[in-house]
Amino acid sequence: MSHSTLSYFPREDTQWKLPRPTMEKNKTDAPIQITTEKILIEAKELQETKICTPKQKCPRSVSEVDDLNHTLLNYSCKIVVFENEVRENPFNYDSWFEYIRLEESVGDKEKTREVYERAISNVPPNQEKISWRRYIYLLINYARYEEFDTRNMERARDVYRNFLKLMAHKKFSSAKLWLLAAQFEIRMLNFKGARRILDYAIGKAPKHKLFKKYIEMELELGNTDRCRKLYVNYLEWSADKCKAWSKYAEDLERSLSETERARAIFESAIARPELVKQELFWKAFHDFETAKCEFERTRVHYERIPNRKKQHLEIWISYAEFEATATYKAGLEQKKQCIEHARRVFEEAVSYITSSAPDSREERAMLLVKWLNLEASSGELGDVSLVLPKLPKKQQKKRRKLTTEDGSSRIEEFFNYRFPEETQVNHLKKQKL
Repeated sequence: MSHSTLSYFPREDTQWKLPRPTMEKNKTDAPIQITTEKILIEAKELQETKICTPKQKCPRSVSEVDDLNHTLLNYSCKIVVFENEVRENPFNYDSWFEYIRLEESVGDKEKTREVYERAISNVPPNQEKISWRRYIYLLINYARYEEFDTRNMERARDVYRNFLKLMAHKKFSSAKLWLLAAQFEIRMLNFKGARRILDYAIGKAPKHKLFKKYIEMELELGNTDRCRKLYVNYLEWSADKCKAWSKYAEDLERSLSETERARAIFESAIARPELVKQELFWKAFHDFETAKCEFERTRVHYERIPNRKKQHLEIWISYAEFEATATYKAGLEQKKQCIEHARRVFEEAVSYITSSAPDSREERAMLLVKWLNLEASSGELGDVSLVLPKLPKKQQKKRRKLTTEDGSSRIEEFFNYRFPEETQVNHLKKQKL
């Protein structure tokens, strides 16, 4: 039978003898090839131990064995890829993270520790924040791995100690690292060690977060004297932070029922020129006195605010609301007197804004709405007829161009208001015409 009738070629015609590849020995140093060969040998040994060991039952089916072989083969290939990446760029911390996750998934603690040590030996050569942030998280993961995975507390302490020496300078420091090292010592019940770390951190590179956490730790341990010393150091370092003063007075002294100490702290802060104009601090002082039912003191403090009439609208509203509820639990006459005081504050505020800031239409309208709500919620003691004739009419929405601090401009939509006195003036002009 011919080839044309069979429609295919016989086997003899389709066989080709390819030349045998020559095997040449590599006599030069090739670290990557050696590393790859070593990795494949380790993967093969790991495969043999994973598939069947004396203490472990063999997989139930052939498919499970095939899956395991495929996983181990991927493991070997991934290691080769990661080794190439970290050799080309040792400061590629993302590659180190992936490499470490791969080793942790296998469960070889010594190999994982070796990769961690190799990774942290590559300290960022510059002061770029992005590089240092990735490097810091690498250090944190290493310390947590030694503490929670390997349960080697001494080695975890050595990890913290080593990278704290690296961070012990004023150019670049991470409060998170210092706090984690101190919290580790607290978990080990080594409170002296935790204090030593935090004291050293505050001396080298003080930060707000370090002071706050240190004070919280001492407060939980019941060391109030240490908390006071820390607050004094905190205020010496950052005396212009009103929150530090208010926390010292409220969170510490007020919680200990030391009212006079807390009041003395507020008075000391008011005497400082950098704090006397901060509205948040005055509000904290007023809230403190109001919580103690010291209404006369609070009223005096409101009157003591420098340039009180030029303060923000919230100060006026806060003052009026305080006056309305100063003696809320007293009798009818006292409550009526409180409403009168609040009404006086609103009248003073409206009068000042009308004469001194006529362009502040929105603030004036908001103040009148607050006043109307007060009169309406006061029941028989309120008188809405005092406010209704003063309310403005809301006109059509308009747009205006605003310039920000950085020099850029933006368009803002707002409602324009027409007040009753303006309507009367326009009506008189039309009659004259």
